[in-house]
Amino acid sequence: MSKPKYFIETGKEAKLLRSKLGMNQSEFWSRISVTQSGGSRYESGRNLPKPVRVLLHLAYAPEKQATAMLKHLRKVEEA
Repeated sequence: MSKPKYFIETGKEAKLLRSKLGMNQSEFWSRISVTQSGGSRYESGRNLPKPVRVLLHLAYAPEKQATAMLKHLRKVEEA
């Protein structure tokens, strides 16, 4: 099973999604336990670490994509 492509790869993509959802930074980033200021730094260009990309994927990707990522993560863990 190949690793699913991340739903969000960059802070710019996260910002676009957040705007599309009509959420402020606190609402959007707190869903994955990132502070508003941390989210702001990502949106301003700081690289998204892999764990943050995974959490964004699980929190905001469509159900089918989120489930595929979760299955992938569980397979990796079992290996």
